[in-house]
Amino acid sequence: MVHVETFFDQATNTATHLVIDSSSSRCAVIDPVLDFDLPSGRLGANSADKIVAEIKSKKLRLEWILETHIHADHITAAKHLKDQLGGKIGIGKKVCQVQDVFREFYDLGPEFVSDGSQFDHLFDDGEQFAIGNTLANAIMTPGHTPACITYLIEDCAFCGDTLFMPDTGTGRCDFPGGSATDLYSSIQKIFSLPSATRIFVGHDYIGQGRNNFAWETTVADQRESNIHVRSGIGLEEFIEFRKKRDAELSIPRMMLSAIQVNIRAGGLPPPSGDGRTFLKLPLNQL
Repeated sequence: MVHVETFFDQATNTATHLVIDSSSSRCAVIDPVLDFDLPSGRLGANSADKIVAEIKSKKLRLEWILETHIHADHITAAKHLKDQLGGKIGIGKKVCQVQDVFREFYDLGPEFVSDGSQFDHLFDDGEQFAIGNTLANAIMTPGHTPACITYLIEDCAFCGDTLFMPDTGTGRCDFPGGSATDLYSSIQKIFSLPSATRIFVGHDYIGQGRNNFAWETTVADQRESNIHVRSGIGLEEFIEFRKKRDAELSIPRMMLSAIQVNIRAGGLPPPSGDGRTFLKLPLNQL
């Protein structure tokens, strides 16, 4: 049975999950975070290095660095982890659709190809893979973005931003290619898993009545009490709610910075002639 350890980055409200196959001492990391101070433009690896230290202390071998989607609220530490520990960076194959959109949005030019080649592996829907002796499945769960994917590892489903804790609800659908219809369908796919399936979410914002951050729930809990999509809430009701809710949400603080790194699997844009690295800030396009 796999063992899960979670590292919570409070600056971005992101839960990074370390999945360990104890029988082989192999592991995977899901949705790692690189520190980024937006006002100064400084990157750091304190958060990611806590995971590196844990993997080294347990004498584990990192096989996979798994992204549930292209994140808009933090910069991925996937490349940093790979540089430190090895492993393959994986994401859903529909990432190419997201890259196409943002290649044009950022006017990236010929230096950037939108074929997913920045990643080591692009998962198909239903594709099976292994973490040591543990079999895992990649399940396409679009809606928040077209490239969202849930990783089902034994009785654990890592769903990124598709679902949050039941008292917080579901991810937004107003990013390019997002769809409330698709999100509802994806959630029903997750709800079809066994009731005891453990769900690990990608973020937490502390719902009403809670004092602590949380990131683990179950299919049964979600079906019964998710405030946006519990059993009995139909597609049309969900679409109406999600569109109204999304219209009230502000753009993620780090979106314009994060996406142009994350579509490169955590790699930075090519440096200028003097070796400096720049991110673009498109004006009046959102």
